[in-house]
Amino acid sequence: MKYFAVILGIFGLEWKIKNHIEETKTFDTEEEKCGGMLLIRKHHNKGAFLNAGQSRQRAVATLSVLLTIFLTVIFVLTLGQAGKGMLKWGLTLLLGGAYSNTYDRLARKYVVDYVSFNVPFRLRNVIFNIGDFCIMIGALLSAVAAMDKS
Repeated sequence: MKYFAVILGIFGLEWKIKNHIEETKTFDTEEEKCGGMLLIRKHHNKGAFLNAGQSRQRAVATLSVLLTIFLTVIFVLTLGQAGKGMLKWGLTLLLGGAYSNTYDRLARKYVVDYVSFNVPFRLRNVIFNIGDFCIMIGALLSAVAAMDKS
């Protein structure tokens, strides 16, 4: 049950933040947070990671739905197995982010991104959302869990 609560929490938090960004931010403004380390700015990602596939939005949305369904099935099958805590938490984070971004792709036709790092090189131009971080951390945890043979 705790895994489902975290998935819903990620989705709900992202839904609230993304709606706030959509309602209050414009594309030409940025706001510094955390002592200037983070930048809050509005971006519509019409593709996948780093705008890949933005000219093929329907294909990206279809792939997003299919991968989210696949991960949901793996997650449900894993829940019935004893142990595998790292894999379960990895899939939990992955799904929280995947549901949020897939919802955006289907409902808005783009994913709302809003946070970047205030660094002096190109990474500054990469804009994320919390779901993206959950997907990256969840994928890492799942990969480490898959390599663990104990």
